[in-house]
Amino acid sequence: MSTTTVSPSWIDDDLADVAHLLRDFFAREVAPREEQFRQQGYPDRALYRRAGELGLCGMSIPEEYGGGGGTFANLALLLQEQTAAGAGSLGFAVSEGIVAHYLLAYAREEQKLRWLPKLCSGEWVGAIAMTEPGAGSDLQAITTRARREGEHYVVNGSKTFISNGQLCDLVVIAAKTDTTQGARGISLLVAEVGAGTPGFTRGRNLDKIGLKGQDTSELFFEDLRIPAANVLGGAEGQGFFQLMNQLSQERLITAILAQSISEAAVRAALDYTKTREAFGKPLFELQNTRFELAECATITRVNRVFLDDCITRHVNGGLDAATASMAKYWLTDRTGEVVDRCQQLFGGYGYCLEYPIAGMYADNRVLRVLAGANEVMKELIARSL
Repeated sequence: MSTTTVSPSWIDDDLADVAHLLRDFFAREVAPREEQFRQQGYPDRALYRRAGELGLCGMSIPEEYGGGGGTFANLALLLQEQTAAGAGSLGFAVSEGIVAHYLLAYAREEQKLRWLPKLCSGEWVGAIAMTEPGAGSDLQAITTRARREGEHYVVNGSKTFISNGQLCDLVVIAAKTDTTQGARGISLLVAEVGAGTPGFTRGRNLDKIGLKGQDTSELFFEDLRIPAANVLGGAEGQGFFQLMNQLSQERLITAILAQSISEAAVRAALDYTKTREAFGKPLFELQNTRFELAECATITRVNRVFLDDCITRHVNGGLDAATASMAKYWLTDRTGEVVDRCQQLFGGYGYCLEYPIAGMYADNRVLRVLAGANEVMKELIARSL
């Protein structure tokens, strides 16, 4: 039984071929090492380079910048196959889905030629530093400051919950360049960082309840000097609006991750209940089990149709912010419901991490917070009505 639509409209023959390569990469080279990555709290950065060698990095970035020349559909397929394989440690959703596209949209031509090929080859890993200890969904409340001094900005402040924070080589920093202008005082600055970068410190690799193989860090800036030319958009004060313009894609990415977890959870529960026996017969033969899975499969299928429509619209340039917020809120909420119900069918085994359903239960929880809390999504949707 399949819980997904057959041949979604955004998957053409070329993408179907790419899917085989993605499945092989994640199944053979990443998934077998996920336990190691969970133990150490970060993935092997050599796997980013390996993905680059296979042409799997930067598939949605134009060829002139080192990418594959594809569309968002390529990225969506990568994230689906990664999640389906249970190989979520590599931070492609951020490095490629968010950072690379900020650079593509707002960097100057010479900067695109400098930065994007290194991300597309897997040589570099990207991060975006928005969230602060005192500012999450309310981006206007950030306190990180960037003061202009000649041909540089001097940045001071701290960020938290930064995906790829331990491994990143390039980080897009949201900072206040003018504290008197509210949203218009926020700018995005690009910093190239390494172990010896003065004024840049990687803090704790945060101990999370899920996504344990994916590095998520605190970052600290103490008189970090960034060339003034590295302001995205070429001028101060555009950061908030750049963030708002890109958040629709970030929210759609979050919905894709959620849907992929839902589908994986239903598949896992089907496999388990058809082989696990109780009261002398497979669990699947019990009416409650069958009805639970029937409902979960239906929720998942309906959500897939909505998501595929959103992906198609985004590829064609027609996904509006309100619909992206709907997709993010609805699919992440429903995924929490589906995973919980599927986990229940595993009984005590569903609470043990040796069963993938337990990891899905922990990993999916953050999706209702990422890219703006779901409560914020409802407010944004309401404003569009």
